[in-house]
Amino acid sequence: MDQSTESQAKGKNYIPLVVTLTIVINGLIAIVFFMDGAASSAPFDVTLLPMLNAIYNSFTTVFLLAALYAILRKNVQAHRRFIYAALTTTALFLVTYLTHHALAESTTYGGDGILAGIYYFILLTHIPLAAAIVPLALLSVLWGYTNQLRKHRKIVRWTMPLWLYVSITGVLIYILISPYYA
Repeated sequence: MDQSTESQAKGKNYIPLVVTLTIVINGLIAIVFFMDGAASSAPFDVTLLPMLNAIYNSFTTVFLLAALYAILRKNVQAHRRFIYAALTTTALFLVTYLTHHALAESTTYGGDGILAGIYYFILLTHIPLAAAIVPLALLSVLWGYTNQLRKHRKIVRWTMPLWLYVSITGVLIYILISPYYA
């Protein structure tokens, strides 16, 4: 980004956009989560979507770790590319997640004992943190993109570990519930 574009971007107030995107994204997730899916009318096998979700979460984890490694090595260009890749795989996850929940009925966990306790603990921490990641990731990327580095550094101390936790636990949730998909 050249200097004039950078100063224009710094001067803009993107908070309304971030708030709007957060409400829309989390609202869509809430709506489809409580919908009864219509799997019988789906033009493809919707049971593949949860596996795609886990794959996208796995890539997000790898990209976030690579971004962290790059910035620790002061390679800002590589850091940005990996963050954009993580944002892309997170967006792809969102598309497959929304599609799955719109087309398929919810799957309940069928295990018991210690694994059930682990599953529900992971799930109950994953859900609110996944909702919180939406504005955190958007602000982190925005402030990094506009070179508002003081704000960026302050927020990413929260965003990076939470985004990693959400992407890793997303995979664990899939592994634990996958035997119960119809």
